[in-house]
Amino acid sequence: MDYLSKFKKFLDITVKEEASDLLISVGHYPTIRITGQLVYLTKEQKISADDSRGFAFSLINEVKKQKLLAEKEIDFSYSFDGKARFRVNIFFQKDGISMALRLIPSKIRTIEELNMPPVLHEFTNRSQGLVLVTGASGQGKSTTLAAMIDEINHTKSVHIITIEDPIEYVYEDDRAIVDQREVGEDTLGFTNALRATFRQNPDVIMVGEMRDLQTISTTITAAETGHLIFATLHTNSASQSIHRIVDIFPAEQQNQIRFQLAGSLLGIISQRLIPRIRGGFIPVCEVMICNQAVATLIRENKVHEIPAIIETSSREGMISLNRALVDLVRNKEISLGDATKFSLNPLELKSLLR
Repeated sequence: MDYLSKFKKFLDITVKEEASDLLISVGHYPTIRITGQLVYLTKEQKISADDSRGFAFSLINEVKKQKLLAEKEIDFSYSFDGKARFRVNIFFQKDGISMALRLIPSKIRTIEELNMPPVLHEFTNRSQGLVLVTGASGQGKSTTLAAMIDEINHTKSVHIITIEDPIEYVYEDDRAIVDQREVGEDTLGFTNALRATFRQNPDVIMVGEMRDLQTISTTITAAETGHLIFATLHTNSASQSIHRIVDIFPAEQQNQIRFQLAGSLLGIISQRLIPRIRGGFIPVCEVMICNQAVATLIRENKVHEIPAIIETSSREGMISLNRALVDLVRNKEISLGDATKFSLNPLELKSLLR
């Protein structure tokens, strides 16, 4: 059987239906996700164990196949006949092999097109420091990062290096030179690639994910030594992000890291995607800018006081999550129920709405 041709039919449907994801699981119909809802492709046959294995192996070369068999899961990007790109995860489960594919839009949207706060433009205009985009998986972090990187690409003559696992959005060089490196293909790992950037003359570095102590430590050092760094973390708020970074270090190093972070951090954008009343999703953000007051709280280990600074610093461009949610409820973009569900402080949210 020509598994690749059969599988490309599912990819074609995913693109044509403007779905966000394609899921392949043994015993189920091929499934796409449209505005958050699963849609089963019941005109197709249910997936057998042989099918899922055949589909998976048709997408990967021998090196990736051996990695999958050894590690039981693999991440990579796949270019579908010039029509679209997908971020692919193949993994073993009890009935065989399953696959999750995320459709990556071919066009990189701007900050305005994404309905993101205009203050994000401020971060793209800086020459050095660390900007974090945080949130759970699937909440649009990569899309927001791409918008900011591409804005720099179109407005500044700089050298940009991205380190990704896998490469998602593909940038077309404009005023900038953009070198994209994929972990496993172009470099052995985030830390290796980051250390190598010191000899590659970049102005801007994008780190797909700060996963471990070495990557976080090298990222902070790079931000201190004259580079503009954009990176992601799987955290839900600015204060949680700072705790996560500090806590990954041994106790005896934490004070030094607080001082380094206070000196290099530019800001944190913490985002989630919320169902829109009229369909689709809309991003909602907490935005923290590392001003003098925030830097002092980081140095003095009073991170729990940062939400109060964000709440009272809207004139500087800071945005609290609850105020962003309130604005969307009042503008009838999202429901009160969804706002309450996504709020980190529902009681305060209800008080603000009164």
